[in-house]
Amino acid sequence: MDKDSNTHSLQNGTPKGPLSGIKVIDWTLWQFGPVAAMMLGDLGADVIKVEALSGEQGRAMFTLSGIDRSLPGGRNSYFEANQRNKRSIALDLKQPEGVEVVRNLVSGADIFLQNYRKGVAERLGLGYEDLKLINDQIIYGSGSGYGPDGPDAYKPALDTVGQARSGLMYATGSDGDDPYPIQGVVADQIGGIMLSWGVLAALYARQDTGVGQRVDASHLGSSIWLQGLGVSMSMLTAHKPASEANLTAKPSRDNAYNPISNYYKCKDGRWLMLANLEADRYWPTFASALGMEALATDEKFIDTESRAKNNQELIKLLDQTFESKTYAEWDQILSSAGDFIYAPVQQLMELWDDPQVQANKYIVETNHPTLGKVKLANHPIQYSETPSSIRRVAPEIGEHTEEILLETGYSWDDIADLQDKGVIL
Repeated sequence: MDKDSNTHSLQNGTPKGPLSGIKVIDWTLWQFGPVAAMMLGDLGADVIKVEALSGEQGRAMFTLSGIDRSLPGGRNSYFEANQRNKRSIALDLKQPEGVEVVRNLVSGADIFLQNYRKGVAERLGLGYEDLKLINDQIIYGSGSGYGPDGPDAYKPALDTVGQARSGLMYATGSDGDDPYPIQGVVADQIGGIMLSWGVLAALYARQDTGVGQRVDASHLGSSIWLQGLGVSMSMLTAHKPASEANLTAKPSRDNAYNPISNYYKCKDGRWLMLANLEADRYWPTFASALGMEALATDEKFIDTESRAKNNQELIKLLDQTFESKTYAEWDQILSSAGDFIYAPVQQLMELWDDPQVQANKYIVETNHPTLGKVKLANHPIQYSETPSSIRRVAPEIGEHTEEILLETGYSWDDIADLQDKGVIL
């Protein structure tokens, strides 16, 4: 296919994504699994969300961390954020007819995703060994708390226990602080990202082998990988003195080893983050830009080792200096004085107004049938020929049940029978 024809091929009025033509059965809940399915949907896959007649658990998350997350029309921001680009079919899987519907869907699908506790899918006849008998090309993506093997494989898990077990809770704050979970449900988020990545690798491998496979991702493994550099460096230097204490060590801001890779508060209350790791390269021009030329040749601060030895004194001086001007003023000074590495420390609600976020469409505005214009975090990767897209907002419970059943080969009489039995809404 030539470039022009590929670029202009449309899927629901938008350019086709790289997974156009791929069908995903999304039997997931909360955030871990739904994020994986959503990312595949962003890439053009047809994602069919299978949920209970009462709706997936995320539909009831009207309060999160004590914050009201409810939206008009009985919706909530938690579910909306995790469920776009999906069609919903609502089924009673306690009835064999409901399970049979899922198995029929799998027969024509490419990917099946689930993140239920180990053993749940198998008891229903929806485990990998069951489904590959129906479709040996199926890619079976499974998300769990602690991985498919080991003594705790059957234990339930949610985001914060994944953060706890992986060491991620010690990655925040300063040395000596109590552990604290990172906000934003990041263990679920990185778990979903890793599960989608694994599924894509298996989908590519299927081109050569002609058969599918099972792909497993977990809170524990994904959250360790999120800290991969720190984990691997710590393990590699575990033999060095005090290494055990340093595995999760976090320097406080006023004791940073490299004071020009640190953060400072400006006159207007905004924080400025410096990331000048090659400190000796930057130090002379940095000191000059701040009007502190004398420090550049001061023996106490002449090189990295000296600045580290006298870091607390230097940080106090830099604190006083940065507090003398607003962030905008320092931005102008630093941008014009050299190639310094720095950025404002932004809050989430500031991101929409960031011109760099806007230019790259990292957050996008889309029309919602109930909520009007809404802003959502966009798929984070750009594709020159097969762009990602937001084609659907989060569906209502069972919104597409009849449509999906008809596509799968069920007749209207079959649908009426399933309704009479209470298998579908």
